[in-house]
Amino acid sequence: MQLSENTIASIILITLTGSWFAGIIADLLNLKNLKKNLPKEFEGYYNNDKYLDSQNYLKTNTKFGFITSGFDIVVILTFWFSGGFNFLDKYIRSFEFGPITSGLFFIGTLLLLKLILSLPFNVYSTFFIEERFGFNKTSPILFVSDLIKYIVLSFIFGGILLSVILWFFESTGQWAWALCWIAGTLFILIIQYIVPTFIMPLFNKFTPLEEGTLKTAIFKYATSINFSLVNIFVMDGSKRSSKSNAFFAGFGKNKRIVLFDTLIKEQSIDELVAVLAHEMGHYKKKHVIKRMALSVLQMGFVFYLLSFFISNENLFEAFYVEEMSIYAGLVFFGMLYSPIDLFSSLVFQISSRKDEYEADRFAAQTLDDPNPMITALKKLSAHNLSNLTPHPFYVFLNYSHPPVMERIKALKM
Repeated sequence: MQLSENTIASIILITLTGSWFAGIIADLLNLKNLKKNLPKEFEGYYNNDKYLDSQNYLKTNTKFGFITSGFDIVVILTFWFSGGFNFLDKYIRSFEFGPITSGLFFIGTLLLLKLILSLPFNVYSTFFIEERFGFNKTSPILFVSDLIKYIVLSFIFGGILLSVILWFFESTGQWAWALCWIAGTLFILIIQYIVPTFIMPLFNKFTPLEEGTLKTAIFKYATSINFSLVNIFVMDGSKRSSKSNAFFAGFGKNKRIVLFDTLIKEQSIDELVAVLAHEMGHYKKKHVIKRMALSVLQMGFVFYLLSFFISNENLFEAFYVEEMSIYAGLVFFGMLYSPIDLFSSLVFQISSRKDEYEADRFAAQTLDDPNPMITALKKLSAHNLSNLTPHPFYVFLNYSHPPVMERIKALKM
């Protein structure tokens, strides 16, 4: 599959600038779609000040997003067209490491540079924007601790997976893509198993829900839908943010349903049961398995396509790199693949929004009452200062969940 270096560069450049421009348009439309008056549906959940705060929160984050996205694209294009990839490659080659070690240093350096450049923006977002609107509970020590853990875990797990991929493409010939697909699938399954039990507790404390009316109500509901439930955990989300959430993670005996401690403080027992009914609905409707299966299929397609481009001389010329390598080919293909990745992410989000509607419906039907789910969504939206009137184009590009007003409308049908 041959594309000239100019064609390759044009595809990547158009995708990078086009997606950035589309994001800007979506943000501007989203701001324009803000409504002065509070929707009647949310009267009693937002007062005038809180509703104004939610709009100012959106405006502040959007303006900050203009700066960060603009900075990102300038850095990428500057590094690319100034020959940064070739400079880094030559520097790493000067140490005369083997191809796998060189690949780990090349890709690791790019990721580290990205992390360093994004760090000031993350600090500002956490300690200024989130602080200003009353969400931030993260201390500087906790922020640094989280960052160190993230780097170490990325180094361990990312390094292992990357080493395997590089070795297969260096050593196993035409079937390297299939072997990488198998290895990647096994990696996903292993991660799904160890994340709830070993990785998540490195960042948060998970305490079994104490005995009482809430636990009794949840277990009673789980029994009614034949959902095997060993325990429910409360996560100390309040040590980082006052925002509320709940989620489902893992499979089999390792599956966990987790409630943020902030959520328990805000919601009634009926509303909490409804929120968990929604999460159980994802499991009963096999949404988690479906998403994983689609991810695995997509990964296989990516590796297969990669096998045609990873040693394409024109791909390296497009990035001004003089010597070909598997590790640089991985990076450059990732950028060439960006148009397909953009399209597939939109498809995945459409599917995700559909799943959310199904999980809402499951909760309403199995509880024989949609109202607890409706009031839970309203409280969550108000507590998290959610945008109640997002523009459809912004939703199309960015939302994995339907807008809250649409979810409530669907629940009432």
